[in-house]
Amino acid sequence: MPFGPAQLRSHYDAEIAKLAIPALGSLVAEPLYVLADTAIVGNIGTTELAGLAFASTVLLTVHAAMIFLAYGTTGPVARMIGGGDVVGAAHRSLQGLWLAAILGIGSAAVMFGFGTTLLGWLGAEGAELAAAQTYLDISVLGFPFLLVTLAANGSFHGRQNATIPLALAAAGATINIVVELILIPGLGYGIGASALSTVIAQVLVGIVAAVLVVRWTRASGAVSRPNPTTMRALLGTSTALIVRTMSLRGSFTLSTAIAAGFGVIDVAAHQVAISVWITLALALDAVAIAGQSLTGKWLGIGDVERARAATRRMIEVDVAVGVVVGLLVIVFRQPLGNLFTDDPVLADLIAFALAHVGAQQPLNGVVFALDGILIGAGDLTFLAIGMVGAAIFFAVLCGVIVAAGLGLGWLWAAIAAFMTARAIPLVWRWRQDTWLRTTI
Repeated sequence: MPFGPAQLRSHYDAEIAKLAIPALGSLVAEPLYVLADTAIVGNIGTTELAGLAFASTVLLTVHAAMIFLAYGTTGPVARMIGGGDVVGAAHRSLQGLWLAAILGIGSAAVMFGFGTTLLGWLGAEGAELAAAQTYLDISVLGFPFLLVTLAANGSFHGRQNATIPLALAAAGATINIVVELILIPGLGYGIGASALSTVIAQVLVGIVAAVLVVRWTRASGAVSRPNPTTMRALLGTSTALIVRTMSLRGSFTLSTAIAAGFGVIDVAAHQVAISVWITLALALDAVAIAGQSLTGKWLGIGDVERARAATRRMIEVDVAVGVVVGLLVIVFRQPLGNLFTDDPVLADLIAFALAHVGAQQPLNGVVFALDGILIGAGDLTFLAIGMVGAAIFFAVLCGVIVAAGLGLGWLWAAIAAFMTARAIPLVWRWRQDTWLRTTI
């Protein structure tokens, strides 16, 4: 490890844990919705599971493009509060909610209007396309509320409050799975009921999240009406973050398209493995949320030395978490495979893919910790350039896989190479002092 010997304990651990542990819940909310849907829909049939794979790829791709609503809010709000500008932090939070609502309605309309085309680009056809279209058409109804929750969580995390996002995420996940179990195993409805249960959870959570943020902003003295100038500025400063995120998500969309070319069983197994990978990645990103918030706060105060020392500890913690969760996935890969389907061939292929997922987690810990740290520091242009380079590298590898007629195992090896290509420049950047800026 290029950071020197790790310590068993650090006086930064309590502060990191105070944010990282509850942040876990808010980060994994949408992937947990999809993961629960995957487990339940997988027991309806392989066609439905493949349809979910295509639909969730579209949803998660658009969701990833909008993640800047959270990540682009956390660091700046933390810096403003660290510098004593509470009104400015409240104003940015509120305008983030307005922007989330506008983008949510717009993106939902695009997915509804062009869903068939988008799903066709991914390779969906026949019965798989019909199942995917049903899931997508219903799911878009909850999308504006999901984005409002994202923006609200960015505000909460910037204020060093990760408890509220955790409570909201737990409530949403509970509502989702309870309604889904009633509608599908209980009443015998199909894939559309799975999407509806998620929509119900997203609407309820989004309303509560918005109310809580609005109450705080009004108490802080911020103007509640939408401000187009501020919203345009938010979009402008988030451009690099959008490029970075879309390059990442685009790589995983490409991986689903490649897996679709292998066959229905392969794309279904890949969907499960990707769902687990994304859920674990966001679990590791809980430390990255602490990195965004605390790095922003310390640099806002001007405490560069503390920012440097604490971020090293964040990297150590995320690698340790990656080792633990990676081993758990490897050990329990076969029971996990059986959980998602009653088809023994598909279950074995899922277990095979999950072995790759587990092995990648320590490396992922380094990548996601450094991602959060540099986002909190406002080093967004570097992140965007590095991610685009890694995405191009991954696309080349995928081209080789298709040309050589290789299979799912090689696709997951390419994903590991992609994460390595991300890690190398991030580690180099962290070891420099360029990102330790007290102003942005």
